[in-house]
Amino acid sequence: MDQIRIKAEPRTEQGTGAVRRLRKSGMIPGSVMKMKKGGTELIKLPAHDFMMAMRGHASKQLLVTLDMNGTEVPALMREMQNDVLAGTPIHVDFSEVSLTEKVRVTVPLYLVGEAVGVKLGGGVLEQTLRTIDVFCLPTDIAEKFEIDVTNLNVDETLFVRDLQLGDKQTIATRPEIPVAVVKAPEDAPATAEAAAGEKTPEVIKKGKEDAAAKKEAK
Repeated sequence: MDQIRIKAEPRTEQGTGAVRRLRKSGMIPGSVMKMKKGGTELIKLPAHDFMMAMRGHASKQLLVTLDMNGTEVPALMREMQNDVLAGTPIHVDFSEVSLTEKVRVTVPLYLVGEAVGVKLGGGVLEQTLRTIDVFCLPTDIAEKFEIDVTNLNVDETLFVRDLQLGDKQTIATRPEIPVAVVKAPEDAPATAEAAAGEKTPEVIKKGKEDAAAKKEAK
């Protein structure tokens, strides 16, 4: 993974008005949970530099190096809040980490390949789990896991216990949770015919009842 460096500096701005002015000046407010000293330190980041550093990175849980006035702090980006309309970051939270201690992170899952149950069996592939929790060293954090579903057949399910993510990651998500399934195709014409067949006796019966009623009326 490429090293991501982000300039940061302590901030004193707090409160809605002060933070709004901070954003207008081109800075993003944030915080760092300190591992060594304890507590949380308020920081601010140059918005342009931060967004350039994030280009090409899909995950929101990334290992970064915060340049705090010349002091390098390894940190895990835990949460990034975006403006609802503009989509730009408005707040970022980090946690200081040790590069020699494992952390728990949530990583997106992407399905790759065409399942044989879809290609040959006409089934429908459904992804039921989109992220997975793993333990790993901060330097081994993956931005995503690509899961090959080529061999998945109709009525077969891929579970968490079936995933092979490598020796550097230990899966924390429960093993019995399904990740993907190929469902059998619905037989719509047969269903329609069966439904029509079930209705036929009712129509005939109703017709006989109507005829009998007319005869009694006479």
